[in-house]
Amino acid sequence: MAKAKAPRRSLDSYTVKHINKTIKAGDCVLMRPTDQSKPQYVARIERIEADARGGNVKVQVRWYYRPEESIGGRRQFHGSKEVFLSDHYDVQSADTIEGKCMVHTFKNYTKLDAVGNDDFFCRFEYNSSTGAFNPDRVAVYCKCEMPYNPDDLMVQCEGCSDW
Repeated sequence: MAKAKAPRRSLDSYTVKHINKTIKAGDCVLMRPTDQSKPQYVARIERIEADARGGNVKVQVRWYYRPEESIGGRRQFHGSKEVFLSDHYDVQSADTIEGKCMVHTFKNYTKLDAVGNDDFFCRFEYNSSTGAFNPDRVAVYCKCEMPYNPDDLMVQCEGCSDW
């Protein structure tokens, strides 16, 4: 006979002991990759659950993908701190959380005075099964007709006076 699953209860917040940070639904976090040579994964906490005794805490996350993890890979206009909010959900142990981070809108990211290690930006949603992006296009700039990469210094065009 199959063992009955222990009831789980939803938590409003949880303090991750090894980093001494409190997380809640909506927070963005850095998750430990199985391959330590890879960068930490970026995810948004959707829900936090614990078993009846309050141990074995699990988080339901919605993954952010880096450009190189998407179909088509990294392109010239992708910023080094760019991530895509995906339709990929997963349940992970809260013990795999290595820190909190901030995923800014593109507009807010470009206004930051200083970009920290834990700052990222997102301007696309990504469908992990089809490789489609939403929006499927973004504003392009000047003669190069490439979307703006916030890592590159924008220079005013001599022809059209655009930045």
